[in-house]
Amino acid sequence: MIEMTEEINKEKEMLVSRAQGTMPDASKIAVTLLTGGGDRPYAFGLATELIRSGAVLDLVGSNDLDSPEFHGRPQVRFLNLRGDQRPEVSSAKKVLRVLSYYIRLIRYSLTSKPKIFHVLWNNKFQSFDRIVLMLYYKVLGKKIALTVHNVNAGRRDSKDTRWNRVTLRIQYRLADHLFAHTDKMKAELNEEFGVPKSRVTVVPFGINNAVPNTSLTPAAAKQRLGLEEHEKAILFFGNIAPYKGLEYLVAAFHAILHRDRDYRLLIAGRPKDCEEYWERIHASIRGDLQSGKILLKAQYISDEETEIYFKGSDVLVLPYTHIYQSGVLFLAHSFGLPVLAADVGSLKNELVEGQNGSVFRTADSVDLARAIERYFASDLFDRLDRQRGEIRERAAKEHSWETVGRMTIEVYAGLLRLVKPSEMQDRESSEAGLV
Repeated sequence: MIEMTEEINKEKEMLVSRAQGTMPDASKIAVTLLTGGGDRPYAFGLATELIRSGAVLDLVGSNDLDSPEFHGRPQVRFLNLRGDQRPEVSSAKKVLRVLSYYIRLIRYSLTSKPKIFHVLWNNKFQSFDRIVLMLYYKVLGKKIALTVHNVNAGRRDSKDTRWNRVTLRIQYRLADHLFAHTDKMKAELNEEFGVPKSRVTVVPFGINNAVPNTSLTPAAAKQRLGLEEHEKAILFFGNIAPYKGLEYLVAAFHAILHRDRDYRLLIAGRPKDCEEYWERIHASIRGDLQSGKILLKAQYISDEETEIYFKGSDVLVLPYTHIYQSGVLFLAHSFGLPVLAADVGSLKNELVEGQNGSVFRTADSVDLARAIERYFASDLFDRLDRQRGEIRERAAKEHSWETVGRMTIEVYAGLLRLVKPSEMQDRESSEAGLV
């Protein structure tokens, strides 16, 4: 009943804003959201907010993204062009389904009605997406919005090349407007790729609302994970790759375990394109797996299981060596779980010592070990049961999809010239606290 009342109040506020001319009428905006078939949390959050705002939406996705929220509404079409993306199929099957997807996407684009194409993620073949598809959309007369989650993932993954930077520059130049999640990312787009600052809007990384959050209690979650109530559970969650810095967490865990045998480390996520790296990590924890001090689930974690890990853990650790922003951080805060993060990218901007987490030096297992021990000796850990609610409320306020949706719709309106460019600049300056 409370949620329904809040939803009604939001609708009323939206209608008042439209009547006062302070917000574009989203019902006049038609957009195709191109998800790449992955990243369900971000695509779900943005799509549901655009729907709530009244925008007309074609949502291009996959089986993973399909949801009841995208059906039974006249303003929404869910286009499952990507279909099944399960990894446990042959290479030939993977190639065939990707090619089939591109053919469907090209056909759809030719006859699609929305004038705005909003690219959340590219597809499998980056160069093709960055150059050929972007040029194709432009020839069709589409206005292209692009969400930049990683300014240069190649550099993050130590796989950067001249060609990678050239194709990124082309895609960023061809896009009519870009969304980034931090001021630092906006500056890098401008300095490294020559994107004018006027074509970049910084939007919050929306809080995760796609993963189920049931009445399961932290105590019950600990039991389901096989943890004792007194054990101190440290979580590493998400795909495993070299830039995630898992080796530093493992080293820190071994150090603190010598001083306190109540620590447990949970590693939940599948290795991604890093066989040699993962083999070294796995070899270093083999004894801990046998003793039960480390719990490992090296595979994809379903939405239904995710809640158990975040509620059953006492802290999430992000030992990353390179990152722009992390969806896992906001996922943790959506469950009220504190986060210890390496001082990299803009992660420290989301953490307040003693309230929702803290930072430690990047690629420094000794400092990470200190941060873990300091956290478990802190008042934040002592009052975690009470603090979880405050962490959730803070995250929901600072990273609400309502804010992301409003800013996104204003950009759409500018691209369609439903508002004057001067009005867009005034609104962006107001968001930044400049007027």
